[in-house]
Amino acid sequence: MKQRELGKKYIFLVGSIEILRKYITVADENHYDFLISIWPNPISVVLNLNRDSSTSLGIVSAAFRIPNNAFCLKFLSETKMPLISTSINRRDEEPLNDAGMIQMEFMNEIDAIFVSKKKSLNCGSTLIDLTGNRPVLLREGKIRFEDILTRFNEHHL
Repeated sequence: MKQRELGKKYIFLVGSIEILRKYITVADENHYDFLISIWPNPISVVLNLNRDSSTSLGIVSAAFRIPNNAFCLKFLSETKMPLISTSINRRDEEPLNDAGMIQMEFMNEIDAIFVSKKKSLNCGSTLIDLTGNRPVLLREGKIRFEDILTRFNEHHL
């Protein structure tokens, strides 16, 4: 539907650290405390998948985020599993943020649109890689990487 490149990765939304634990493995148990300190926020974190998840998905790592949206969190807590997330756009086009425009573009291809009155950030999430011992910046978004590193260091002293 989006006409994405086949190898392009997704971000998985999860409702809690407890659910996340079922799918990943971390280099250091303190990483869980760090993740709790940064979420929910527009921060996506690439983590190593555990053996079962890696085998099922055919990849060794994936990006995860706990969203800061009441509807999403309620939905995720009810489903108790990750939800694939992506921007709303076709390949090589800017993301859509207006419900009317989304409906016009995709109305023949989707079953429902859930609309929030909460203002959209219009900015990608900060993306960090935590597959090793320390966070590595992949893309800076609304939350500054410097602030994320401060929280990380607080949990690793």
